[in-house]
Amino acid sequence: MTSASTAQSASAGPAGPDGPADDGSAEASAAVPPAGGSGVPGVVRRRLATVEARLDGWSWLATGAVVLIAGILRFVGLSGPGGKIFDEVYYARDAYGLIDRGVEWNYKDGNASYVVHPPLGKWLIGLGEWAFGYQDAEGRISVPGHLVTTAPEFGWRFSAAVVGTLSVLLLIRIGRRLFRSTALGCAAGLLLALDGFHLVLSRTALLDIFLLFFVLAAFGALVLDRDARRRRWARALDAGLDPAQPGRAGRPAGGWRSWPWWRLAAGVLLGCACAVKWSALYFVPAFALLVLFWEVGVRRSAGVRRPWRDTLLDETPWLVAAGGLLLVTYVATWSGWLLGDEGYYRLATNYPGAPLSDAPVVGPLINLFEYHKAAYGFHTGLETPHKYQSWPWQWLLLGRPVAFYWTGEGACGAPSCASEILLLGTPLLWWSFLPALVGLAWLGAARRDWRAGAILLSVAAGLLPWFWFALDGRTMFSFYAAPALPFLVLAVVYVLGAIVSPAPAAGAGEARAPAVGDAGYDRRLIGGVVVGAYVLLVALCFAYFYPIFVGQLLPYADWSARMWLDGRWI
Repeated sequence: MTSASTAQSASAGPAGPDGPADDGSAEASAAVPPAGGSGVPGVVRRRLATVEARLDGWSWLATGAVVLIAGILRFVGLSGPGGKIFDEVYYARDAYGLIDRGVEWNYKDGNASYVVHPPLGKWLIGLGEWAFGYQDAEGRISVPGHLVTTAPEFGWRFSAAVVGTLSVLLLIRIGRRLFRSTALGCAAGLLLALDGFHLVLSRTALLDIFLLFFVLAAFGALVLDRDARRRRWARALDAGLDPAQPGRAGRPAGGWRSWPWWRLAAGVLLGCACAVKWSALYFVPAFALLVLFWEVGVRRSAGVRRPWRDTLLDETPWLVAAGGLLLVTYVATWSGWLLGDEGYYRLATNYPGAPLSDAPVVGPLINLFEYHKAAYGFHTGLETPHKYQSWPWQWLLLGRPVAFYWTGEGACGAPSCASEILLLGTPLLWWSFLPALVGLAWLGAARRDWRAGAILLSVAAGLLPWFWFALDGRTMFSFYAAPALPFLVLAVVYVLGAIVSPAPAAGAGEARAPAVGDAGYDRRLIGGVVVGAYVLLVALCFAYFYPIFVGQLLPYADWSARMWLDGRWI
């Protein structure tokens, strides 16, 4: 029995937000080689279709415009306010220690710092300090930049601004690939660029923007892996492969060129994410499930008799390899600690009574494990009350944002003034997330759309584990939701795409817009107006709150007017 006879009885799935979902498998145009006489049915070709990989100059021009907006918002006035704000007092200092000594260092006391987060995010912050200079009055440090000397605040905030801007770029391209629409991809990037929560994290030397970036990059790599694997199967079917054959005879040809390179890259990127904060681990099983479901889907579409069995046999070794790369990448980020003798818990002789080892080779690894046990104990036992702590069910409602900076000093032309940096999502955008998730779940189920499932699973990985920790009364903050933010934006854009209801794919990279008089033209026009109005309202909302995202000095009455939930936001 051939793939043709197997698939001819299948029917296309209902339309997704940008065209037919084809049993949850279709994306954009059919970037599949011509059949070449193999007789592969059209339904199989649609289900194995991937986004057209051709270079689209107009899409990159639109992408560049949105990224430019994001960059301007993140870099203009980056050195203000002066001094270290909120947790910059820890991360900026630790970052300089890594650049200077290879480990986090307490320059005031002259010993290694005890830290509870892995080093990669601080290494990245330290790159900005190396390039532009660093000052610390408490530690009596003043170091010029290796590239150019600027205000020290610019140095320790530079990397966060770069990565925040790059995350907007990533979301645009991921959104375009998911929705096969440059307009929707750019809408996703613009909404992220105009989010106050993302803006504040992009202008502050904290770790969470780096975590967000690496998680999003890993997701993007897996979407590329999905496309690559579907192209592989489509080409094999075109060449006459019969997937009903047992063993290797029914599978595409192997070889290093057919390895899942993007999946392996995702393992490296997840290793980087875990090396910023351990909470990235929640995405590891979620993303592994995505890979398995997508691989089962491509085999089922191709006509494989036992798609689950073959998927587990073929793909488990590659998932293990990706996990191995994750671990190697994570350990490599501790190289400064492993290769030196000054790190906290590094040498047993410096910590009498601690369960450490000075054995060669394995000793450093044993001590690193013990260090991780101590840090894990700190995290699980963190129950100290904090003024700005919040619970996970408050985060999407903006129930308790975090004030990074506040002062009443300065001249603003009014009797009293206020300047604040508040970690607050743009309210109109964030209050759209819960309705968007409901709509996403409904539309995804009705259309059997793999994109909805991928977005929902990623949101769940970023938010649901914190509900479990809340049962133990752990101290938490709203910025723990950062890695879920891009996926929440994708949920909103998915629903916006359903409102616009584009026409099915026309065989090119973009969905063909209906001409005047075509069926669906009026609905698309009205939907476009609704979507445009929504994005405009988000932009206006962002502009209104912008002063409290960047610490502009305001008359006290103007500042107070922006405290919409004054009992929660002050």
